[in-house]
Amino acid sequence: MIVVGLGIALIGLLVWSGGLSWFGRLPGDIRIERDAVRVYIPLVSMFLVSVVLSLIMYLVNRLF
Repeated sequence: MIVVGLGIALIGLLVWSGGLSWFGRLPGDIRIERDAVRVYIPLVSMFLVSVVLSLIMYLVNRLF
C-alpha cells in the first residue's frame, strides 16, 4: 500500500510540475478545433496507458 501511495504521489508531482506535459499531445491523438466546437480523442495516449497498466498487472500476477 505504501508503494502504491508513493507511486500515485510521484505521478501527481509529475503532472503538477509539468513533467507530463507531452501526455495527451502525442502523434495520433485527434484534435479538431473549430469556431464553436472542440473535439479531442486521445487514441495513442489511452493506448499507452492501456499497455502500461497491462504490463503492471502482468508483473503483479507473475509475482503472486
